Amino acid sequence: MLYLVVKAGLSGLIVAIISEVAKRYPGWGGLIASLPLVSVLAMIWLWRDTGDKVRLAVQAEATFWFVLPSQPMFLLIPYMLRHGWPFWAALAAGCALTILLYSLTLWVGPRLGLRL
Repeated sequence: MLYLVVKAGLSGLIVAIISEVAKRYPGWGGLIASLPLVSVLAMIWLWRDTGDKVRLAVQAEATFWFVLPSQPMFLLIPYMLRHGWPFWAALAAGCALTILLYSLTLWVGPRLGLRL
């Protein structure tokens, strides 16, 4: 149980640091957020929990393929905000687009031989 609390606390700390940095320096906040810190932590936790190289390799490769359909969200949201859309509407549209693209990835990926 303590292990789970440590994992959650460290992961939450990263998010808190990003939001605090972004208050003063939005670009730096974006840079820190773009680092694959959560993915690296997930790989460390998975390795510690299982020691399974194959499982870790599959998880790392799937992360790569799922990062791609999430990228358009980071273009749609600022576009909408700059054109007068309310924050919550822009966020919802960005999330909806990401869900749509994730669904497409899940449908197309296996047909292209990807293990997702």
